[in-house]
Amino acid sequence: MPDRLSALDASFLYLEQPTTPMHVGGVAVFRRPRAGFDYERLVDLIEQRLTAVPRYRQKIKHVPGHLARPVWVDDPDFDVGYHVRRSALPKPGTEEQLHELVARLMSRQLDRGRPLWEVYLVEGLAKNRIAIITKTHHAMVDGVSAMDIGQVILDVTPTPRNTPEDLWMPRPEPGGLQLVVEAAGEVVQRPAEVVDNVRAAAMDAVSTVRRVGTAVGGLLDALRTAVRAAPGSPLNVPITTQRRFSVARTALEDYKQVRAAHGGTVNDVVLAVVSGALRNWLLSRGEAVTPSTTIRAMAPVSVRDGSHHRGPEVLGNKVSAYLVDLPVGEPNAIVRLHHVSHAMRAHKDSGQSVGANVLVRLSGFAPPTMHALGARVANGFSQRIYNLVVTNVPGPQFPLYAAGAKMLEMFPVVPLSKNQGVSIGITSYDGGVYFGLNADRDAMTDVDGLASMIEESLEEMVGTVPR
Repeated sequence: MPDRLSALDASFLYLEQPTTPMHVGGVAVFRRPRAGFDYERLVDLIEQRLTAVPRYRQKIKHVPGHLARPVWVDDPDFDVGYHVRRSALPKPGTEEQLHELVARLMSRQLDRGRPLWEVYLVEGLAKNRIAIITKTHHAMVDGVSAMDIGQVILDVTPTPRNTPEDLWMPRPEPGGLQLVVEAAGEVVQRPAEVVDNVRAAAMDAVSTVRRVGTAVGGLLDALRTAVRAAPGSPLNVPITTQRRFSVARTALEDYKQVRAAHGGTVNDVVLAVVSGALRNWLLSRGEAVTPSTTIRAMAPVSVRDGSHHRGPEVLGNKVSAYLVDLPVGEPNAIVRLHHVSHAMRAHKDSGQSVGANVLVRLSGFAPPTMHALGARVANGFSQRIYNLVVTNVPGPQFPLYAAGAKMLEMFPVVPLSKNQGVSIGITSYDGGVYFGLNADRDAMTDVDGLASMIEESLEEMVGTVPR
């Protein structure tokens, strides 16, 4: 019997609209090895590793009449060459050209008739570098042990690990009658199931989110008790189908120095840095900023799972999410940090993360797809509960490689929700802390400026550390 999508995963199919494509992305930059790295090498590597992610050879098939949620079926026409693509930047291969390519690729929805993922090899990047861009639909993130293709192609040494031969043969695709019979069998066991599925198919996106929120238990209760209405913000505007992408690069050691001098956690310092950047961004736009001005962030926070073995999986699979009023009205950087630390400590002490943790247990997240948590919780609520999503996923503090190519940087691309002008994804890796800013093309023409302000905000905080 084919695997059926969970209610939560199916909701992201119903939610998807041209202005809000439901995929999470990543941009990894590599140094080209002396032995070379070309498209054929990447295709071979991905083909070898697909055995670790069987979902990547499956597509979605709908049940006639919406008698049950869609199912995953093997794609009999699976073509790895369709999913793994190549692009080349024109000379001189600048960062700006790469960011423009990322924005255009992330603006397009994935093909519903095929497995819901794409990988792009980008050549022509200056300084003998290449980039790998990944796109994975939220519906693919469907288990605590779930992995994505961007993870399984990585190794801890330049020599790729051995992978067992994969003699994959697609299972026959079920016909409509078979799907109806199986759905009917489920209805006999759970009569309310068919009513729920027909209603879900007919509901609009917001109603679907509310239904999903109810299903996951404590999430809505936690949100209701945790927050007031979100403050008004120029971050919350109608969005288009097109995106902009920008990045900020910082050093993990700087955050550790600030934490050691002023207290809190590294994540508190990260959020305080974001607060300072948003303050300067508002001022640069001529927005009114008073001492009480705040911007509310949904901040899913991943934590390590206690693993000590070296490998991509050490990113962990536990997530907590908090709603934090970022003190953008506070002019003093250290006072901003104390405000953030106090807010985060209050959340932890009050247990308000329970709802989000319930969601994680039901739907499952694994690195690097943990950034999907922010977008999953976000949809349908951003207008009234918070202003933007800030995801922070700690990564391994040692180098990783893909077919001998050393990964230099990794930037997450967190999708936007309705009326959400920008999302900020953060990943630490091998001594660096990397910010990926995904923004609406029309609403955030100054997203590069916001990215620069993140780096400046950290510099301001580091300047307060006694020497």
